[in-house]
Amino acid sequence: MVDTRVTLSGLTLDNPVIPASGTFGYGKEFAELYDINILGSISFKGTTREPRLGNPLPRIAECPEGMINSVGLQNPGLDAVCERELPELAKIYKKPVIANISGFSIDEYTACAEAMDKQPQVGIIEVNVSCPNVHNGGMAYGVQPESAAEVTGAVKRVTNKPVYIKLSPNVTDIVSIAKACEEAGADGLSLINTLLGMRIDIKNRRPVIANKMGGFSGPAVFPVALRMVYEVSKAVKIPVIGMGGVSSARDVIEMMMAGATAVQIGAANLVNPYACKEIIEDLPGVCEELNIEKLADIIGIIE
Repeated sequence: MVDTRVTLSGLTLDNPVIPASGTFGYGKEFAELYDINILGSISFKGTTREPRLGNPLPRIAECPEGMINSVGLQNPGLDAVCERELPELAKIYKKPVIANISGFSIDEYTACAEAMDKQPQVGIIEVNVSCPNVHNGGMAYGVQPESAAEVTGAVKRVTNKPVYIKLSPNVTDIVSIAKACEEAGADGLSLINTLLGMRIDIKNRRPVIANKMGGFSGPAVFPVALRMVYEVSKAVKIPVIGMGGVSSARDVIEMMMAGATAVQIGAANLVNPYACKEIIEDLPGVCEELNIEKLADIIGIIE
């Protein structure tokens, strides 16, 4: 019998499979299709302090082996998530969840973190540092070690729950940013967020997406994500949640061998709503084929 359990900052997951934020909503639609309690955890839709309608349409563009999205953090806002969405989620999912939070200032990040600290079902706070810092010319917090560390420290000061920083791949040196977050107190890291991409409608001679550019995700980004997970996991001593183009049980094992303790599934959920279920069901068989008795034993085995 294969042992698929993994541990993130003292939190034991039945398996390492986690739907990524923004691709699973609050679980309600998927719960109509299968028992979502088979999931290791859920990173629910990214939450900001104020409600957001998101970016103008169109905001999705198809690509070979992937997609570009510019949804723009559409969500009902912090109060609605804590008062309505999380209680509803608790009725259908009985395990600790991951609260993905975003902000456009340090105050917004800390407000979200303080609120999530009070939510009993939240086991980990995942901090998206890909948002533009409105006090610094719109530059994303996650593109410089100093600003990423500033967010990390501020969030750590207002919560006792494990804090994982979700890193952007749109940087020159992701390792230096990861190390800065670790030094500032991060309990773990999530990577990668989407790559910046673009498509052009050549018939109408304009960008496909109203916002011109958006986040590129899907199987095409997997090798880039794998490389970054490998580099970061070798440079830090805290757990890494790997993501980026993962769409099969074999991808999960590959990501774990590169150094990920758990693995998030993103774009695959939008193509196949049963993606996480099928990966979880396939994992034991693939492990047996590869003579893996305990998934935790393969974390970071690649030197």
